[in-house]
Amino acid sequence: MVALPFCLMMFAILELGLVFVTDSVLTNATMETGRLVRTGQASAQGMTAATFKSSLCSRMSVFASDCSGRATVDVRVIPQFNTTPPDPMSGGTFNEGSLTYSNGNPGDLVLVRVWYRLPLITTFMSQGLSRLNDGTIRMQATTAFRNEPA
Repeated sequence: MVALPFCLMMFAILELGLVFVTDSVLTNATMETGRLVRTGQASAQGMTAATFKSSLCSRMSVFASDCSGRATVDVRVIPQFNTTPPDPMSGGTFNEGSLTYSNGNPGDLVLVRVWYRLPLITTFMSQGLSRLNDGTIRMQATTAFRNEPA
């Protein structure tokens, strides 16, 4: 009688641990890849959204194999730090139409946002963690900075 709830709870704890580890790895990969934009290396290399995503995925360590199909990037120049960019998850669906990619120029304020779709096995956790109507989880990592002068 106690074994089934105990096993379900243990599995949920392990899966929640995986969520935290994935979030930490995603945040670090976003900051490290965003540094390429901040220092001007992305512009010098002619980096595009696809190459930015590839560079991000190479920094995702154990999650790198599925990263290209699960990650979505948005790199944009913003006029000031308190700017509210469009939310692709509004309305209960993930809309990639409003996402852009721009390395900016020296001195520009840049906002880097990355979403990572994480499939969960336990359905009750998906219901509690998802903002989307389809029950999928999109983890988000964000960094904002001013590009370094040339």
